[in-house]
Amino acid sequence: MLMRSIIRVPTTLSRGFATHTGPLSALPAVLHLKTGQSFHGRSFGSPRSVFGETVFSTSITSYTESMTDPSYRGQILVFTTPLIGNYGIPSNKAPINSQDVGVVLESEGIQCSAIVVADVAEKFSHHSAVESLASWCRRSNVPAITGVDTRAITRLLRDQGTTLGRLAIGADASAPAPASEQYWDPSIENLVDQVSTKHPYQLNPTGDIKIAVLDFGVKANILRSLVRRNAAVTVLPWNYDFNSVRNKFDGLFLTNGPGNPGQCMEAVSILRKTLQEWDKPVFGICMGHQIIGMAAGLEAYRMTFGNRGHNQPVLALASARSIKAGRVYVTSQNHQYALKLSDPFPQGWEPYFINCNDSSVEGIRSTPESGKRVWGVQFHPESAGGPLDTIEMFTDFLDECRVYKAENIQAPVDNTIDAATFMAEQPARVAVAA
Repeated sequence: MLMRSIIRVPTTLSRGFATHTGPLSALPAVLHLKTGQSFHGRSFGSPRSVFGETVFSTSITSYTESMTDPSYRGQILVFTTPLIGNYGIPSNKAPINSQDVGVVLESEGIQCSAIVVADVAEKFSHHSAVESLASWCRRSNVPAITGVDTRAITRLLRDQGTTLGRLAIGADASAPAPASEQYWDPSIENLVDQVSTKHPYQLNPTGDIKIAVLDFGVKANILRSLVRRNAAVTVLPWNYDFNSVRNKFDGLFLTNGPGNPGQCMEAVSILRKTLQEWDKPVFGICMGHQIIGMAAGLEAYRMTFGNRGHNQPVLALASARSIKAGRVYVTSQNHQYALKLSDPFPQGWEPYFINCNDSSVEGIRSTPESGKRVWGVQFHPESAGGPLDTIEMFTDFLDECRVYKAENIQAPVDNTIDAATFMAEQPARVAVAA
C-alpha cells in the first residue's frame, strides 16, 4: 500500500500526457459496398458523403503519411490497425533546402477520399502533434467513420478484391444504399493528371548531379531522398516532353502515382523514345515502374486485391550494388496495378524482383547486354513509415548517374529549360490536394 502511494502519478500531472480531441460528431455514418454490404458507425470527419474505391492498408503506423500519399487519390482507405489517431497530426511545414522539400508529410494535404477506422483515438500524444485526426479531417473536408468492424471489412475485401464504395454521412446515412450503376470508379479518370505538378520546379539547385523527376503523384520522401543525396532535382509534369530537354540532365526518375497506368499512354510514348535514344540512368518507382515496363513492351493489368501496407516481402532475382540476389526484402507498397510476367521477357529486359506472396512482378531492369542502365520497382524504397530495407537504391541510382557523368565528360550545356515557365512556381511545392 505504501509503494502504491509513492508511485501514484498526481492527477494534475497525468493530464499533461495527452490532449483530448474534443467532442466527436454525433452524426451517423454508413459505409456501403457495391457488393451489397453496409457497415454502420458514426462520423468524425467532414459531414459530407463521398464515393470511392474501398481499399485497406495493413500499416501499423504512419496513418498521416498514408493519408497524404497521392497514390491514394480517389480511395476510401480502411485501416486494419484498430486504434488510429493516437499520436495526432504534426505541423506540415518544413524548410526547402538541401535536406527538405517544404512539407513534413507526403504532400500538402489529405489525398484519399475518406478513411474508415475501428476506433478513433479520443486523446492524442506526441511532441510534434498540433491537432487531432478528427480536427484534421474536418478542416480538410474529408469524411471519416469510426465504430465499424474493420476486421470484417478487411476480410470481405481480401476475399472479393478491391470494391467500389460510398461513405454516407448524416441524413444520407438513413437513405437506401446506392444502386449498382451509381458507384463511381476512379480508375476511369486520369488521377495522375489531378495530382501531378502543373509547372516545372527545382529543388536543391546546387547539387552535384542533375536529376529530372517525372511527377505522376510524387511522395515528398522521394524528393527528400534525392536532395539529401546531393541531387539537383527538377520536377516535371507527368506528360512533359522530356526528350526536348533530356541532355540537360544526368538521370531520369519516374515517381509513384494513383490509378490506372493505361491513362498515362502519353508518358509511355515519351519514355519509349527516351529508352531507345538515351543511355543515361533511369529509375522508376510504383507507377513509374509500370510506365517503364509498358514502354519496354510489357502489359499492365489490374490486380484483384492490390498490395498495400508496410510488410510486403519481395525476392531479389539479380544482384546490383546494394541489392543481393536471393535475399528477401520487406517493403512498403500501395498499388492496384502490376506488370504481367511474360515469357519470354522483352529483349534487353529481365525480372528484378518477385513478390513472395502472390508472385507478381515487383521489379524489372535492363540486361547488362543491352547497354542501358534502367531499373523499376513496384515497391517504395523511400517509405517514410518504413521499412527501409531498400533505401540504398536511391544511393545506387545516383552513384550510377555520377559514374556515367564521369565517363562521359563533355562541354557544359545550358542548364535552363524555359525560365518563364520553369520558375513559375516559387516556392517549390509537391503534389497538392485538390
